[in-house]
Amino acid sequence: MFNDVGPLELVTIVVIAVLVFGPDKLPKVIQDITRTIRKIREFSESAKADIRQELGPEFKDFEFEDLNPKTFVRKHLDNDELGLKEIRNGFDLKKEMAEVTDAVNSREADSASSSSSSSSSSPSSSGSGRIDMTKKPEGSGDDDRPPFDADAT
Repeated sequence: MFNDVGPLELVTIVVIAVLVFGPDKLPKVIQDITRTIRKIREFSESAKADIRQELGPEFKDFEFEDLNPKTFVRKHLDNDELGLKEIRNGFDLKKEMAEVTDAVNSREADSASSSSSSSSSSPSSSGSGRIDMTKKPEGSGDDDRPPFDADAT
């Protein structure tokens, strides 16, 4: 319940409780709080038992934690009926992204070197048949732009 409460937070709570309730009333307040928590847990367990009883024997292995979407998905994916673990292990996203990045960087380097070495060739194509997208095509002017529509933005 309190998995993320550290020792410093716990000491702070105890000091504030002593200051608010006083050292004389603090044990009675702690007993009242624990009694209330115990009653809430008993009520919750009896409600769960009643729901399981009403659902019938086909839902005897039903757990209320399964209603959490993350738990539900994790439980059904761990069965691995569809072979999803094999697919997941066969797909390495970091490796794929590195390959794409390398390919893009090599194309940029190729286009930069070919455009500087063959500056007399046509600006729209280089010697390897690639199109240089960094330069404007010949004959394009500012009159080719579509009209600006202020209402559309």
